[in-house]
Amino acid sequence: CGTYDAAGDFAYRVGLPGKSGVGGGIIAVVPGRCALCVWSPGLDERGNSVAGVAALDHFTTLTGLSVF
Repeated sequence: CGTYDAAGDFAYRVGLPGKSGVGGGIIAVVPGRCALCVWSPGLDERGNSVAGVAALDHFTTLTGLSVF
């Protein structure tokens, strides 16, 4: 299910629009600024990359680049 069923959790935690793939990749967009891509094959129960979501969360926490 990836970010489809976990869209609210992903948006709340990361603060960016994103899309995941079944291979552990996630692309996220900082509107008007850049796109980020992360990859790690360790998936959670919803099919999202555990390390990828953590990396994006860390990025938005450090930079303050969030849509919220």
